[in-house]
Amino acid sequence: MAGLIAFALFGSAARAADGANQQALTHDTSATAASRIGREQIAFLIYPSFTALDMVGPHYMFTSLMGATTHIVAKSTAPVTSDTGLVIIPTKSFDDCPRDLDVICVPGGTSGTLSAIRDEATLRFLADRGSRARYVTSVCTGSLLLGAAGLLDGYKATSHWLTRDLLHIFGAIPAEGRVVRDRNRITGGGVTAGLDFGLSLVGDLRDRQYAEAVQLLAEYAPEPPYQSGTPALASTKTRKLMNDMFVDFIKQAEAACRAVPIR
Repeated sequence: MAGLIAFALFGSAARAADGANQQALTHDTSATAASRIGREQIAFLIYPSFTALDMVGPHYMFTSLMGATTHIVAKSTAPVTSDTGLVIIPTKSFDDCPRDLDVICVPGGTSGTLSAIRDEATLRFLADRGSRARYVTSVCTGSLLLGAAGLLDGYKATSHWLTRDLLHIFGAIPAEGRVVRDRNRITGGGVTAGLDFGLSLVGDLRDRQYAEAVQLLAEYAPEPPYQSGTPALASTKTRKLMNDMFVDFIKQAEAACRAVPIR
């Protein structure tokens, strides 16, 4: 359904993932406002053991943008396996990703993100594309990768609540919020915050009505069965369970972040 959003709403089909596997659609778009058709180049940087939902949520939103092209980029176009075993096939490698991007977005993860932080080719690619991108963005611990690439120094940013405080290592200013904006840096909180981030950027790139229509078609009106989605809402017992579970990961993450050469 995501690939047909723009067709259903405004009489045209958004171009997603370089048009791969997209059904060719023709329709009279003469009545479509020019402001609702763009030419954005959008790229998601993925890597082994990334968290798929960090990408899939905003990807759904971005592929509703009429005229935009959404790339899934990795070191090569070989299949990439997420931290839950979901396999994603990149559409571009580092070498053939467009040089100038309107949006670059980095999803997060746990051990996979730490491995990516240690990978010079990944950081070099991110620093290069991020230096020119109109919007430099992330979801969850993807902001640690932005920081490691030297893209958050002096910017307010957020991350998953477990790792948010580590952002100061890269000169960023840790901030709470599901979506944190500072100039052209937009960072989302943990995992599901990618939906909010993606939808908000759709509003920026088009207009509010366009974004509201995308939200309606997605029927995005969350009513979680439990009120435990933030540390403030979760019980003391649940917070302790999560903190205890990730003690070693936080230590490893801090070590990996501190080991990154200053850019």
